[in-house]
Amino acid sequence: MKSTNLRNKPVDRRRLNKQDREQYNPAPRQQAVARARMRKGNLAYDAHAPRGTQEHKPGTGGLSLGRGAQGARQREEGAKVARSKALRPEDPMY
Repeated sequence: MKSTNLRNKPVDRRRLNKQDREQYNPAPRQQAVARARMRKGNLAYDAHAPRGTQEHKPGTGGLSLGRGAQGARQREEGAKVARSKALRPEDPMY
């Protein structure tokens, strides 16, 4: 039961009297050490785990609007063409 920096040495039952030997149950102490080691390991893992810092999926160009912006641009161009056609004279001058 090796656990670094945890003060929970095993009790030598040979040094206990007969009544204490019968009553002594090391299971709760061992479970507490196991929980402490588990928590310590989780904290160490979390401290060194890579962080997910990628905000956008690769290939989208980052902050662009993508297909929505393209559709809006196409509508604007279509509106320009429609305005220019509306301003043309109906009969050719020549």
